[in-house]
Amino acid sequence: MSVHDLAEYPWDAVAPYAATARRHPDGIVDLSIGSPVDPTPTVVADALSRATDAHAYPQTVGTPRLREAVCDWYARRRGVPDLTPGQVLPTIGSKELVALLPLLLGLGAGDIVVHPRAAYPTYEVGARLVGATPVAADEPDDWPEGTRLVWINSPGNPDGRVLDHRELREVVARARVLGAVVASDECYAELGWDAPWDERPVPSILAPEVTDGDVAGLLSVYSLSKQSNLAGYRAAFLAGDADLLARLLTARKHLGLMLPLPVQEAMVAALSDDEHVAAQKQLYRERRDILRPALEAAGFRIDHSRAGLYLWATAGEDAWQSIGRLADLGILAGPGHFYGSHFPQHVRFSLTAPTERIVAAAARLRVS
Repeated sequence: MSVHDLAEYPWDAVAPYAATARRHPDGIVDLSIGSPVDPTPTVVADALSRATDAHAYPQTVGTPRLREAVCDWYARRRGVPDLTPGQVLPTIGSKELVALLPLLLGLGAGDIVVHPRAAYPTYEVGARLVGATPVAADEPDDWPEGTRLVWINSPGNPDGRVLDHRELREVVARARVLGAVVASDECYAELGWDAPWDERPVPSILAPEVTDGDVAGLLSVYSLSKQSNLAGYRAAFLAGDADLLARLLTARKHLGLMLPLPVQEAMVAALSDDEHVAAQKQLYRERRDILRPALEAAGFRIDHSRAGLYLWATAGEDAWQSIGRLADLGILAGPGHFYGSHFPQHVRFSLTAPTERIVAAAARLRVS
């Protein structure tokens, strides 16, 4: 398969519904794509400004300051002590890493890439680009022989599912039987809502309770887009198996995948400041607490959604029918069809809209 064989970008199919929603007298409430709308924190913007003298090429491996900041952050926020700078690698946002990882690992025809049943579509795209076979399966016992890469996503996009330490141990055990790499997409880990994740860290694939100190074959993928409103900065990183990261680093050097130095300095500031993350989480909590009961009052059932940036809901009808009814209310959301074939009646609602717009959506849902 080549890039010319890829299907049309799925969000293009939403355009007619967006046009309908925009005709609402009070305007559209766009809850479709999880792109942050709140300001970039001042502490981050100031760090970027101070680093604008970036006349030399940056190193693909990242600055020592950035790699140390990532290690400190994992210890402080994710319950992963003892990472070293050699176990960290910055990436130009997380989407390019997700799409390119099968290529960088040397996968191809005959190899299997496993991903969740409700899944961010780029997991499948990355597999298909190299001729590998994507398989949607949540249970480790269902992962077939020939699996070389396992994507897990906790908290999940779109469904907000969280894997606990026991479930992650089962993931690692099965992957090692198969000889597969585990890539754990943990980009929403700071946004835990329901007990116990409202008071304790969402578990990482690198946690000692999961690995017993052995991170061989394990990668944690993280992005600062959500917790720090840095989507436009393209600020992300990998951590885990040092030998595996060394292989990825070599490939990324050849491809010129270098994170701009000002962005690296901004990341150091973001990773070193927990206050702005707590403030952003509180904003999302307020929006969630407004939107969730309104959706339920309008006949939607919320599934999972224990953490992350979305509410995963169903009204017991085809998702496109729900999308149409919502558009008539001036509300745009994401149909479950975009996240695999297993949830055609689900709709994803993003919390990334200004609070005033969330309030407007709730009011419209309650009178629908």
